[in-house]
Amino acid sequence: QVQLVESGGGLVQAGGSLRLSCAASGRTFRTNTMGWFRQAPGKEREFVAAISSSGGSTYADSVKGRFSISRDKAKNTVDLQMNSLKPEDTAVYHCAADASTFAPIRTTQSYYEYWGQGTQVTVSS
Repeated sequence: QVQLVESGGGLVQAGGSLRLSCAASGRTFRTNTMGWFRQAPGKEREFVAAISSSGGSTYADSVKGRFSISRDKAKNTVDLQMNSLKPEDTAVYHCAADASTFAPIRTTQSYYEYWGQGTQVTVSS
């Protein structure tokens, strides 16, 4: 059974930092793009960041320069370092794995087959 489990969410003041982690089990994703998406209350889920199997990365404009995505293929994990957090970053953050191997980074949710349950990030002003 394939599982993606996120951790590291919590409550932080504006300007603070959090590091989210996603641990995959049941299969390896070393040849798949891994991504982070988020969903704020009353809003649709949106792309945050993704990292390809070769290590390239893409970020949403709203987080560029503040967030950094990384992965450890040996541990089958992907992390999201979030700095200079803003209240508008408040959301449930989901880890996801692209269905295709060696694919370019895609920011559309429909390409991602495996999803975690999410971890809550709350940024107070």
